[in-house]
Amino acid sequence: MLNLNRIPIGLICLLICLASARPARAQLSLTSSDITPGASIGNDYACTGADRSPALAWNGAPPATKSYSLIVEDPDAPGGTFIHWIAFNISAHTTSLPTGIPQTVEIPGGGSNGINGFGHYGYNGPCPPPGKTHHYRFRLFALDLALPAVDNARADAIQSAMQGHVLATAEFAGTFER
Repeated sequence: MLNLNRIPIGLICLLICLASARPARAQLSLTSSDITPGASIGNDYACTGADRSPALAWNGAPPATKSYSLIVEDPDAPGGTFIHWIAFNISAHTTSLPTGIPQTVEIPGGGSNGINGFGHYGYNGPCPPPGKTHHYRFRLFALDLALPAVDNARADAIQSAMQGHVLATAEFAGTFER
């Protein structure tokens, strides 16, 4: 038999639980229409071809995001992790970068390219020595500030400036072999 005196208490408990529940938070994600995660990176995005930066898109950034930084690296390089692209101060309103970002200090639409392991501004794609397969990690960082001016816009300086300001990260990796 149903006890009608207990329904209001149960209903009140349910409403309290629902009111205190936090909504599901979106998670930062990073994708590319030019590179399939885990798959081989095409020659258009490597030193064996056009060597253009791939298109990237992201979503799910925390509301407090003020800027993004991007690092593309090869952890399999013979001399240790090699930086293929460092970009920073990408506007929090930006959710994608097109294919072929110019190798200039400024990124069209906002943001800055740093100096990669080749000594160039912007992106230089996979160019490993012949032999084993290398993995190329594309890592996006949502930050709670725009980074201060960096005299030495290399990866170590950018990563140091990001310390304590990363709200969320997203990444995927592609492979390349010559």
